[in-house]
Amino acid sequence: MTRPRTIEEVLARARGRLNRLTPAEADAARRRGGVIVDIRPAAQREANGSLPFAVVVERNVLEWRFDPASDASLPMASHDLEVVVLCQEGYTSSLAAAALQDLGIHRATDVIGGYAAWREWHGSAEQANAEDGR
Repeated sequence: MTRPRTIEEVLARARGRLNRLTPAEADAARRRGGVIVDIRPAAQREANGSLPFAVVVERNVLEWRFDPASDASLPMASHDLEVVVLCQEGYTSSLAAAALQDLGIHRATDVIGGYAAWREWHGSAEQANAEDGR
């Protein structure tokens, strides 16, 4: 009998399959046609903010919305779509992106550090742009 795996082991295995992106790399993916998918629950988005360009698909229906064979799939669903999953801190998104890869969405990945890292990056990017404009 095999021993049960811990969540840390499951997470490490999922991340081992992903080409995880920094917020800057995820933004570049979005600009070239990739889709940023925010899987956080509504309460978390309300409390912490959201990205106006992100497609909101809560975690409990993610696979159904992105599996092209599903009756509940989004029109954009495709096995070739670059899907960048975003959660609050980059843990649940890794598991979700790996699940999408299991469905054959081979370009699925997630954002290192999640929405929290994106906000921090965006704030420092805005500051850098303001300083460059002086």
